[in-house]
Parts: sequence; C-alpha cells; structure tokens
Amino acid sequence: MAQRRHFCWRDSGSSQRPTGAVPGRPSTDRWLSGNCLGGQPPSGFGRTDTGQCTDSLQPAGGVRRNAAQHRSLFFNCRCEEQFMKKLLIANRGEIAVRIARACRDYGVQSVAVYADADIDALHVRQADEAYSLNGQRPAETYLDIEKLLAVAKRSGADAVHPGYGFLSERADFARAVINAGLIWVGPNPKTIDVLGDKVEARKLAHLVGAPLVAGTPGPVESAAQVLAFAEQHGLPIAIKAAFGGGGRGMKVAWRLDEVAEMFASAVREAEAAFGRGECFVEQFLDRPRHIEAQILADKHGKVVVVGTRDCSLQRRNQKLVEEAPAPFISEEQRARIHQSAQDICAKAGYVGAGTVEFLLSQDGTLSFLEVNTRLQVEHPVTEETTGVDLVIEQLRIADGLPLSFSETPTPRGHSFEFRINAEDAGKGFLPTPGQITEFLPPSGPGVRLDSGVVSGSSVPSTFDSMMAKLIVTGATREQAITRARRALAEFNIEGIASVLPFHRAVMDHADFTSADRFGVHTRWIETDFAAQITIAPRNAQSGNPEVLRTFVEIDGKRHELGLPAALLRGMSLNAAGPASESAGASEAVDPQAVLTPVAGNLHTWVVEDGESVSVGQVIAVVEAMKMETSILAPCAGHVNITQPAGTYFEAGSLIGRIKTVN
Repeated sequence: MAQRRHFCWRDSGSSQRPTGAVPGRPSTDRWLSGNCLGGQPPSGFGRTDTGQCTDSLQPAGGVRRNAAQHRSLFFNCRCEEQFMKKLLIANRGEIAVRIARACRDYGVQSVAVYADADIDALHVRQADEAYSLNGQRPAETYLDIEKLLAVAKRSGADAVHPGYGFLSERADFARAVINAGLIWVGPNPKTIDVLGDKVEARKLAHLVGAPLVAGTPGPVESAAQVLAFAEQHGLPIAIKAAFGGGGRGMKVAWRLDEVAEMFASAVREAEAAFGRGECFVEQFLDRPRHIEAQILADKHGKVVVVGTRDCSLQRRNQKLVEEAPAPFISEEQRARIHQSAQDICAKAGYVGAGTVEFLLSQDGTLSFLEVNTRLQVEHPVTEETTGVDLVIEQLRIADGLPLSFSETPTPRGHSFEFRINAEDAGKGFLPTPGQITEFLPPSGPGVRLDSGVVSGSSVPSTFDSMMAKLIVTGATREQAITRARRALAEFNIEGIASVLPFHRAVMDHADFTSADRFGVHTRWIETDFAAQITIAPRNAQSGNPEVLRTFVEIDGKRHELGLPAALLRGMSLNAAGPASESAGASEAVDPQAVLTPVAGNLHTWVVEDGESVSVGQVIAVVEAMKMETSILAPCAGHVNITQPAGTYFEAGSLIGRIKTVN
C-alpha cells in the first residue's frame, strides 16, 4: 500500500493573508515537511506563477478530496480523522445561520436544533440536519445540556459551537461537551470559569496592570453590603451579575434609597438570564464610552488583537449600534487597550475568540470592564474592516491549527452594525413578538445582512428580540454613514414594530455623525435622545391590521398608498386583526386596570395585595425576551392582584386593578 503523504503549512510571520487564498486555507507556496515525503505540495495542486492558490485546488488525475483531507494536506501532519466533520450548532437565530454558512466554507456538515416555535426558522433550513429539542422555553431547549448532547450523539456530530448567549459562557457545558469526547469550539472550561467570574476577572486584570475602577473584592450577599460600598466610594454604583454579560443582570443605583430595589432586581435578572444570582459592585462611570478589543488566541500560545470596536450606543446596557475601528480615541489609548487585552488573555491561557471590554470616561479615565469568552454579536464589523473571518478562525483553532495571521491587521475602512430588534423604541424598547408579514432588506455596495428571519417568520416572545444585523461598510467613517442612511431607508419590516425608525434618527444626529467629535455615551439614549424617539407606526405593530400597498398615478407622477386590508375587504377596522389585538381591549380604556405591557412571564409582584401605591410606582415585573420590564401603577390607590406570578400572559392582559381611594 502506498504511504499516505501529509503536508504541513507554517505561517512565515506575515500579518497579511496571501492575496487570493481561501479563508482558512493558506496558499500552496509555503510547505513544511513533517514526517512527510518531501517538502513540496502534492503534484497537480494548482499554482499560478505568483505562487498563489488556484480556484480548484484539486490533485492531478482528477481525484477529488473532501474538505477534511484538504485541511490535513494543507495545515499539519495529523490524519484527517482528527479534524471535525460535523458540527452541532447549540443556538438559534441569525448566529446559528452565520455558523452554518461558516461550516459550508470550512467543509464540515452542520446540525441545527430547534424549539417548538423555531421548527420553520431560517437557521433550521440553512443547516444540513435539524433536530427538535421538544420544548418551548429556553430552560427546556437551548439551555438543556442533556438534550443538546443527546442530539450530538444521535446526529453523529463530533464538535459543538455554542454561538453567543444561552450556554456559550457556561463552563459546565464546555466540560460536558469535552467529556462526551466532542470538540468544543471555545475557550477551555477553566478559562471560562476564571473570566466568567467577573470578580476573578478583575483580579486578573489588576495582576497584569490593566486599568480598573474601585469594586468589591467578591460577590455581595445583601443590600446592606451594597449600601456600605456606596457610602465608602460614593454614587453612582453599578450592581452587576458576577456570572454573565450582555448587559443583563446589571443595575445602576443613583440614590441610596434605591440600592435595595436595584440589588434585588439585578439578582432576579441574573438568575433568569444565567441561572446564578451572585452580584458584585463597582464604581459606575457616568456617561462613558464602551470600547472593546477583539482577540483571537490559538493553542500554540499566539494571542492577537484583531481590532477595536465602539459599542457606546446602548439601551438598558445592551448594545444597539456598534462600529469598527473605535473612532476618536488617541493612539496612546488604543495602544493601552490592545496591550491590556493581550496581557489579560495571555495570562488566562485563553484559546479561541474573545472580547475584552473597557469603559472610557469623558475625562479620559480607562477602566477594564469584563472579558466575554465567546463570539460577540458585533463581530461582523471587525470582519468587514480586517478581512478576518472570525468564525472560520474559531473552527481552525478548535481543530488545533494556528491562526492564519500573526499581527493586528491594519484596518481597511469603517463599518457600522445595526441590531434589528423586534422592539418599539418609542415605548421604552418594549419587545414586540409576532409574525413578520414583510421583510425587505437593503443591498448595494458595502451592505451585508446577517439575518435569522425572512418574510413570514415568527418572532417568539420566549427568546431574544433580535431578528437580524445590518452591517454597512465604507472606505471612511463618513462614507459608511452615508451608505448606512441609504440602507436604513431601504429596509422595510412590517407586521411587527422594529428599531429601524430609531436607527434612522440616530444616523441623522450630530452627536453620532459629527466628523470631529463623538458625543454618544452609554446613557446617551436616555439622557439626550429619548425625547426624539417616536412610537412605531400603527401598521408596523404586532397584531395590527394587515396593510396592502398599491399605487396611483396623478399627472404622470406615481404615488404609493397603504390601505388596511380589512377596509378593502369591506370589514370595519375594529373587527380586523387577530385576537391578540382585541384581548384586553375593553380593559385598556379602564384607568384603574393593570395590564401587561408585553407578552411574557409575570415574574413577580413587588407589592402585596391590598397595598397602597402611588401613580407610576413599580408594582410588578414581567420577564420577556430575557429582559425585565417593570409594570407601573396607572393611578394611586390599593392594589387588587387578580393573576399570580409565575404565569405567562399575552400583551395587554389584565393582571390586576388599582382601587382608588375616594
């Protein structure tokens, strides 16, 4: 039997990927023998006279190798059986679609999983195989480790990618995957434990000399401890989930008398989002910018900062618009961010893709925030401005391959990402689950869309509200802004409310688009911009009558008209629309009715039945799409609770009344 020939590729140290090389597969002009028969590529592999790969990359004789064989030939001397062949995507939505596409590029099969509501979701259609998780809520589907591993075994998957959110930063999930003999696409469990514990991460950052504001040495056990910290260090303070991220489980106390309420809320939200309620406290930098560094680290000890991003435009500590590279920071600040991020990850023995986050105050104070041990939602802006496919790099790293570059790439252009959420910004960013009747994204130069939905898709109330991400890139920040305005104007979503009107307004505001300053900070929406946010138009809101569009011509000019479908069918507008529209409608006009503002789980009543309340006081909390929404007393009086906590309700459901005092 002829001896099998395996060829290895070694990076020469250049930070630039060879022109024309396929991402994840280096050009064939650099070969290294390692238990190989010679140091040349197999005869017949196509090369141009410049030494670059040709498109086909097929050996002589027309023998077609599969992707795993190509990786074995190109990257190292291990047998191809050691590379992943089938990847389970333990997630949903647009990130699951993104990973499925990367699997195709990398040459591995993809396996999707789905909750009951996601049976016809786009990520299910995009994958090679799909399996039901037999459940409706996160805890019984995408957070159920046993179910996910059972699907991996049943499908024959040999690797697992967690995406972001859900179990992506759970060390116990990583351990379970590895213990099952599968390849884990992410950092090792020990690193997730250390960096996932925000208190331990702060200690590590301090050890390497990264900038830090004052904070508690460990999790706090009571509101009294939070109060003591506030009295010592001053207000405002941030109460933050010790095991989490993404802005969930974080509350800010501005007054001493709200410390207890904010602490309780942070614990509840942390438990709901991450399964653990421990929180720590640190000084809160008011109106800072949010700057982060994207890192990649392979299993050979190489840690590279890929670039920076600005994620300052947030609501409730969750990002809405991101851009890369981070604008309007000095080279000294950028260098400090790069070095701190690299030192923290190197000290932690980090492997995989991760993000080190910082806050930059208005006086120039820089403070380490946290490390996200996963792929970030906003990773596309880094991809667009560096040419690095971060998901492919994750797969390479998991396969034991070196990074495809060795130094921070020089940024090429500027890129924005707009999170397209099913939320009504004019109603405090309330989630608006429902069915999308029309989803028409933009296109054109510099426009990319990462989406988990299409026309006809449903946005369930049990999961995150993000439908898609619009990424717009230009040669300069100014060109990217111009293209973003055009793309946002083209984008049309009907059937449910979305944040598109908000994004359009932001791109016309000088604080964000000025060529010589950056006036946006993490609280800018609530402090400077809230008054300019309008409620979504009626025809875009969930449950409202379908709108049919037609055109008329007047004096040779075309005009577009939108008419309620019910009107054209001869029905009254009040009779049109689904049952959810009319549910609770009679109670809505009652000024004493307590209604759920959004579909979700009535998490808790914060007052007792019969308790006296004032108008605008928080009386209950609804948990929807992984976020807490407060229910306020519509008037002063005594609370009459008619529905128990722990029950799911549709938006507009009557859960209690306020009995006024005459």
